[in-house]
Amino acid sequence: MGDVTADDSAAVRASVLRLRRTTGLPMVFGGALSGPDRLRITELVGGRAGSLDGLVVRAGNGLGGKAMALGRPVWVSDYPRSAAISHDYDGPVGREGLLSIVAVPVVVRHRLRGVLYGALREPLGLADRVVGAVVGAGRDLEQDLAVRDEARRLAAAAPPAPAPGAAAWEQVRAVHAELRDLAERIDDPQVRARILEASSRLAAAGQGGPDGRPAGPALSPREVDVLSQVALGCTNAEAAQRLGLLPETVKSYLRSAMRKLDGHTRLEAVTAARRAGLLP
Repeated sequence: MGDVTADDSAAVRASVLRLRRTTGLPMVFGGALSGPDRLRITELVGGRAGSLDGLVVRAGNGLGGKAMALGRPVWVSDYPRSAAISHDYDGPVGREGLLSIVAVPVVVRHRLRGVLYGALREPLGLADRVVGAVVGAGRDLEQDLAVRDEARRLAAAAPPAPAPGAAAWEQVRAVHAELRDLAERIDDPQVRARILEASSRLAAAGQGGPDGRPAGPALSPREVDVLSQVALGCTNAEAAQRLGLLPETVKSYLRSAMRKLDGHTRLEAVTAARRAGLLP
């Protein structure tokens, strides 16, 4: 899986923290896949004994393993007495005092990537609201991982030095715009910075100053986003729809960029941005 495991763990960590904040559950934990049909629990909030930290869960075993095998959420209201699961992990679960637990598998494009858990230390039936919150967190995590996957694919496909042909340049420009759009949808600041840095390398390839940095005026990230859409031939309305902005907001960013680039038309602004290494 390469870097996928590290990136998945970071995404699981963020999801666990958000889930604890939104539900207030006594304990929330989870982990990413660490090998074929097994995951390692690495992210925990609310633990007391530390007995689940680093625990390897195999598909089919225990509550999380059953969720992995079935590919759907599973929950129990009295873990040690439940006849619906195997009891391979009763020791570490018991040391944490957990009784009511829900496990939600995280599946992206039919591929298991991890499991999220929410737990109580009382033998209570988990309310629909609680189960729904953990399931919703799992779905949000799946979307986050799907976006990260696409960002990695685009970054890997980005050529270090694009070919000079017109068709190749148009492809590079489309990838540049898509990378910037993906960056805006990622919460993790480190991943977002990596994607924006990759888009900047595309823009500066063969242009800009001698050190490969843009040689022109500094534009805000949103001004570059708007110009990248305009460079693809988008109208203000189309750019607004793609970027999740209002058309008037797009106009404002475009006017600001044109002023900084000393461009009197959209085309002049795009041309100046390309000359400065701000756009490919």
